Amino acid sequence: MDQKAVFQTVAHEFDAVNSTIHQYLASNVPMVEKVAEYIIDSGGKRLRPMLVLLSAGLAGKISPDHHLLAAIIEFLHTATLLHDDVVDKSDMRRGRPTANANWGNAPSVLVGDFLYARSFEMLVKLGNLDVMGQLSDTTSKNAEGEVMQLMNVKNPNTSEAQYMEVITGKTAILFKASAQTAGIIAGYTSEQNAALADYGLHLGLAFQLIDDVLDYAGDSATLGKNVGDDLAEGKPTLPLIHAMEHGTDLDKKLIKECIRKGGLVHLDEVLAIIDKTNSLNYVIDTAKQHADKAKESLSLFADSTYKTAMLALADIAVARDK
Repeated sequence: MDQKAVFQTVAHEFDAVNSTIHQYLASNVPMVEKVAEYIIDSGGKRLRPMLVLLSAGLAGKISPDHHLLAAIIEFLHTATLLHDDVVDKSDMRRGRPTANANWGNAPSVLVGDFLYARSFEMLVKLGNLDVMGQLSDTTSKNAEGEVMQLMNVKNPNTSEAQYMEVITGKTAILFKASAQTAGIIAGYTSEQNAALADYGLHLGLAFQLIDDVLDYAGDSATLGKNVGDDLAEGKPTLPLIHAMEHGTDLDKKLIKECIRKGGLVHLDEVLAIIDKTNSLNYVIDTAKQHADKAKESLSLFADSTYKTAMLALADIAVARDK
C-alpha cells in the first residue's frame, strides 16, 4: 500500500476536515487569512490529521469531533511551520517560497500566533478536558523541543541522546498526540490509547530521522527545499553526529568546524565523510527500528483497512524520498 492508498482509506472524511479548516481560518483581517491559507494549502502531506482519522477508524468510530480534532492538529502544526521558517531563516518549503519570504517575518510570526490561539478556541468547542490537557502539554513540549534545537545550533558537541530528545519534542510529540487524542475521543481503553501514543511517537521519530537523511541524500526538486540546509544552518543532526563519531580525527575536525560556522563551503567533503562512515545507513536503520516499534504497537487492535493503512504508513515513513 503506497501513500496515496493510505490516504484513500480516509479520503471521504477529509472533505469534512478541509471544510472545518477553512471555516476556522475565517478572520476579519485579510492578511491573516491570506498567509494562513497559503501555508495550509501549500501541498503538505497532512500526515497528522490523517493519523487522527486512521486512529479513530481502528474501531470504526470516526465522528465529527474527530474532524474538528484533525483541523486543530493541522493548525498547531502549521503554526510551528510558520515560526520555524522565521527562526531558521528558510526561504523554501514544499517547493514554494515560505510565508516569511513572501510577506516578511512579522506577519509569519503573528499569523502563527493566530493559529495557536484559534486552535485552542476550537479545543474549547470540542469540550473534552482530557484532549485539551493532552494538547496543551504537547504544545509546551513542542516549544521546548524547538528551543533545545536552537540551543544546539552550531554546537558540534551535541550527543545522539540530545538529538533524539530534540526530535522527540519538535516532531514526534505531535504525532503521538494526534493518535492518542483520537483514541480518547473514540472512547478507547487506556491500554489502547497508550498503544496509539507509542505508535504515534515511534512513527514521528522515524519520519524525522528520514527527514534528516534526505537533507544529505535527497534531491532539491523532489524535496521542495534545498539539500544541505541543515549543514548550512549549523544543525548537528544524526548523520553528522554519527560521522563525527566514526570518522578520522581530521574528519571530525572538519565537520565540527562546518557546524560551528554553518554554510556549504565544505558540503562535498562532508558528504564524502558521511558516505565513508556509512552514517546515512545507520540513521535509516534507526528509523526502521522505530517504524517496527510503531507497527508492534498496533497488535492490540483487530485487523481492518485502517490498521493495514497504519502499518503501511510506518513503512512509508522510512521508504519515502521527500
